[in-house]
Amino acid sequence: MKRLALRTGVRWKISVAIAAVGALIAMALSLVVHNAARVSMLDNARDVQMERVSMAQRWHEASKKGDPRFNSKINDPALPKELQRLMREKRRGTFVEDSHNGSPVIWAAVPLSNGDVLSLHSRFAGRSATLLKDLDQALIIGSVSVVLAGSALGVLIGGQLSRRLRKAAAAASNVAEGNTEVRVRDAIGGFVRDETDDLARAIDALTDALHSRIEAERRVTADIAHELRTPVTGLLTAAELLPPGRPSELVRDRAQAMRTLVEDVLEVARLDSASERAELQEIALGEFVTRRVSALNPNVAVQVVHESRVNTDPRRLERILLNLLTNAVKYGGTPVEVTVEGRVVRVRDHGPGFPEALLREGPSRFRTGASDRAGTGHGLGLTIASGQARVLGARLTFRNAAPPGAPSLPDASPSAGGGVAGPAGGAIAVLWLPEHAPTSNGSFAGLPQLRSRAVLNRRGAAP
Repeated sequence: MKRLALRTGVRWKISVAIAAVGALIAMALSLVVHNAARVSMLDNARDVQMERVSMAQRWHEASKKGDPRFNSKINDPALPKELQRLMREKRRGTFVEDSHNGSPVIWAAVPLSNGDVLSLHSRFAGRSATLLKDLDQALIIGSVSVVLAGSALGVLIGGQLSRRLRKAAAAASNVAEGNTEVRVRDAIGGFVRDETDDLARAIDALTDALHSRIEAERRVTADIAHELRTPVTGLLTAAELLPPGRPSELVRDRAQAMRTLVEDVLEVARLDSASERAELQEIALGEFVTRRVSALNPNVAVQVVHESRVNTDPRRLERILLNLLTNAVKYGGTPVEVTVEGRVVRVRDHGPGFPEALLREGPSRFRTGASDRAGTGHGLGLTIASGQARVLGARLTFRNAAPPGAPSLPDASPSAGGGVAGPAGGAIAVLWLPEHAPTSNGSFAGLPQLRSRAVLNRRGAAP
C-alpha cells in the first residue's frame, strides 16, 4: 500500500520546532517561578502569622482578664492535627491548610503556661494573592511572547534555509535538463556557510564527473562514426561497381544501411554536444508541413485546423517530420494522419502503438521495440527527432490512442480544450513548437507549463 505523505516546508518545520521548544521552556520556567513565588509568599505569611500569635500570647499573659486578642482563640477545636501534635510537645508552629475554594488558610499556634493552646488563622488573600495573580498573568504574557518570538525566528531561519534549498533544487533541475554550465554553489549564494553548501559542492562535483564521462563517451562515439565514414563510403562505391544481381542488391542495401547508421550516429553525437544552433526563418506552419509531407510521403493525409506563423529552423523541422513519418509508416498501421493546429503538429498512425518502455522513459538509442511493433531499424529516429526538437526549443511527446472499445483519451491542445482521439488505437507523436524562438546564443524562452491528465501513464504520454 502507498503510504500517505504529508508535505511541509522546512521553514514551517523549523518554526514549529522552535515554537514547541520555546513553549516547553517557557512553561517549565513559569511553573518553577510560580511555585517559588508561592512558597516564598507562604513563608512570609507564616512568619507574619507567627508574630501575630506571639503578640496575642504576650497580651493574653499580661492581661488580667486573659481575653484573647487579634482574633485568636483558646483551645480551638478546628486546630489541625499537625499543630495539635506540636502543642502536645510544647512547641509552637505554623501550618498551611488547603481550602476547597482555592485560598489556603495560614494557622499559627503556641502553648500557654496553663496547658491551653492559643491559636489564630486567616486566609492567604489580599495583597499576597493579588501579587501572585499578577505574577501568573505576567508569566503567561511572557510565555506567549517567547513562543511568538521563537516562531518568528524560526520562520526567518527556516525561510533562509528553504530559500537556499529551493535555489539549489532549481539549479539542479537546470543541470538535469542539460544545462551543465549552471553551478549549484553559485546559484544558492549567501555569506553563511552550512550543510547546504556541502550539498551544492557535492552536486557540482557529481555534475562535472557525469559531464566528463558523457562527453568522453560522446567523443568516442563521434570519433568511431567519423572514422567509419570513409570505409563505408568506399564500400558503397565498390558495391555500385558490382554486376547486377540479387547478391549485389543485398550488398548495396546493407552498405547503404550502414552509411545511414553512421550518419545518424554522427547526428546524435552533435545533438548531445549541445552545440547545435537553429537557423531561424518565419514560416506558415500549416503550408510548410503540407508541402513537406506531400514530398516525403504523398499517401499521408494532412489536415490544417488552424494556420499559424512561427519562427523556426525549416531544415530541422523537416528532419523531425521525416523521422516521425518514417517511424509511423514502418512500425505503425495505415492510415497515417498529420494534423496542424496553431503551433502544434500531430503525427498519428493506427498501428499497435508505442511500447511501454518508450512511453515511460522516452526515446532511447538502439531500442526499436520490435517485440511490440514489428519492423527493423536502429532505434535512432525518435532519438534524433527529440534532439532536434530540443534545438528548436520545442517539446516532443508520445502517447497511445485508446484501443477499440476503450474510452478515448483527451488530446489536449493549448488553443482549445482539446479534441478526442479517434476510436481506433495507434501511436500519436505531438510536436509543440515554442511561442518564442531560440535566442542567438542557443538559449530558449520558457515553454508554458501545459497541464494534462498525466504526462505518462499506462496507455502513453499525454501531450
